Amino acid sequence: MDDRGQTIFVAGHRGMVGSAIVRRLKAQGHERILTADRQTLDLLDQGAVRHFFIENRIDQVYLAAAKVGGIHANSTFPAEFIHDNLVIQTNVIHAAHLSDVDRLLFLGSSCIYPKLAEQPMREDALLTGTLEPTNEPYAIAKIAGIKMCESYNRQYGRRYRSVMPTNLYGPNDNFHPDNAHVLPALMRRLHEAKEAGRASVMVWGTGRAKREFLHVDDMARASVFVMAMDEAVYAANTRPDLSHINVGTGEDCTILELAEALARVIGYEGQLAFDATKPDGTPRKLMDVSRLKAMGWRPEIGLEDGLRETYGWFLAHQADLRS
Repeated sequence: MDDRGQTIFVAGHRGMVGSAIVRRLKAQGHERILTADRQTLDLLDQGAVRHFFIENRIDQVYLAAAKVGGIHANSTFPAEFIHDNLVIQTNVIHAAHLSDVDRLLFLGSSCIYPKLAEQPMREDALLTGTLEPTNEPYAIAKIAGIKMCESYNRQYGRRYRSVMPTNLYGPNDNFHPDNAHVLPALMRRLHEAKEAGRASVMVWGTGRAKREFLHVDDMARASVFVMAMDEAVYAANTRPDLSHINVGTGEDCTILELAEALARVIGYEGQLAFDATKPDGTPRKLMDVSRLKAMGWRPEIGLEDGLRETYGWFLAHQADLRS
């Protein structure tokens, strides 16, 4: 299906994932890409969102807007994480339906799975156990988004699909020292230690927790791939009540291995020290991506290549990231 003449709304276009989706769509020849910053459209305002959809005659929606953060931010602001994410996705999904938008892609997170889920985590692990306490409010919101999409599909015949990315990184990531995720936080800390000539860098946790990392440009490719997928192929590989799709590499590494790879890319030669009094979070988070592979998609960017490209972007945008 050639949908290049359709109007596509990318919610959250200034974020890491949303900006990557915009880049991908433009590379494919899409010209009618609709975006709105927070001053133009407050996604927490139900009336404003409804008016925006009525005014713009939208054909497709990529729902990449969300309140996100690392362990520290999730632990400090749990009310904001559950409230804001529930409201944003409720407003956008319902407004899309009311405006007869038939195609929507909801972006979730691997934290929807139980803390002790069998590894690698399959889609059918959803709602089978207790969530990781540090990000439970965020995870609950994302689970609700999946079930909203499935409910509108079941009741109204919509094509609202959900993708669950593993840990993402890349251009436009959040490098803030207090609320960034582990990879950009470590990248910034190691860079600043190198610049200051520090002999060691402290890393939260034991270093033994394992994580999977996917470059955001691969995530954008997967998102557009799933959105454009033929309905028969999608239906053959999912279930109406278990329709979300994992997106990842299928490979993970320890936080120690990540820190060592970052040190190589950055050129930091000091010592890596680990603070075991700080939480590790979930012991391991590896996605089972066999469902997406069966549909014909594979990642293209290796971890060290992706880290090198991301560090180059970080260096080029340091002035904008200082805070």
